[in-house]
Amino acid sequence: MRNLLSVWTGIALLGLLPTIGGADEPQESTVQKEIEEIHKKVLLMKTMGGRQFWGDVQFFQGWKIQQNVISKHYRLLDSADQRHASGTLSECQKRLDEIRQAAQLKPMQGKAVILIHGIIRSSKSFEKMKSACRDAGWLVVPFDYPSTQLTIPENAKYLEQVIRSLEGIEEIDLVVHSMGGLVVRSWVAQQTTADPRIKRMVMLGVPNRGADMADRFRSNLLFKVIFGPAGQQLVTEANSDFIAALPTPPFPFGVIAGGRNALKGYNPLIRGDNDGTVGVSSTRLPGAADFILLPVLHSFMMSDAETTANTLRFLETGKFRETGEVQPIPVAETATAP
Repeated sequence: MRNLLSVWTGIALLGLLPTIGGADEPQESTVQKEIEEIHKKVLLMKTMGGRQFWGDVQFFQGWKIQQNVISKHYRLLDSADQRHASGTLSECQKRLDEIRQAAQLKPMQGKAVILIHGIIRSSKSFEKMKSACRDAGWLVVPFDYPSTQLTIPENAKYLEQVIRSLEGIEEIDLVVHSMGGLVVRSWVAQQTTADPRIKRMVMLGVPNRGADMADRFRSNLLFKVIFGPAGQQLVTEANSDFIAALPTPPFPFGVIAGGRNALKGYNPLIRGDNDGTVGVSSTRLPGAADFILLPVLHSFMMSDAETTANTLRFLETGKFRETGEVQPIPVAETATAP
């Protein structure tokens, strides 16, 4: 970024050279203002993607500060992914404070819903869910983390920083898709005391007992490159102690699974009923307050209308069905349950 700014500054100065020393020599303040404007334009650029290399560390009213997992530097983004600062954490926090004062942004309060994506995805996969939660009057926190670059516990530390930054928020709900649910369970394992603000969570297609597909491809070089260290942790309980050691959340949670409600699911490579990626039996985490099976594929759960309706209902009432009927998953249920 500093090199880019130097280039732009150099271009600006070169454009001014013909007038320097002449009758029309600009005042020093004018030159400085032009350079500052160029710097602002460079910073206020839409990000170029690369979401797998950034993790959120702070959130405030749609603004977020992220850290680059490789360079370790930070950037400040607005809700439209426009970059407003880049550098150290303190520099980004200072800029955010300036923006808060200039725009007279009010402190956060009430209820927040954190949306947590799965591996290879980003918070953009929750666009429809995000709109529905906002329509319900909740503050939405679209959490991003470098899912393919770090282990699940390492990504959980980014989640901790974001939750800690939600000052003024009185109640927090979580909506998690796929590996996002394992990030939350790993975050729970890292806590010495429970955050009393966490009220409810909805799990969408979370491989709570591991994924058959990870078992099948874990030794494949392409799989290792694409899915990174977290991909190796998605294997089933029979092949790893990691998932088996994750705790059950201490707050009420519901599980939504995708499947055909038949002996075989959408993907013949996965045992039993499945959503094309995760088996229904793997989603069933004992201790869930409610469970529901919907005819939806894994990758489309976050944008499915029926899934969204059930999610919001659980966050409001602790139950998926309009009738009020619940199908809790007993603590004693085994991994072979249908």
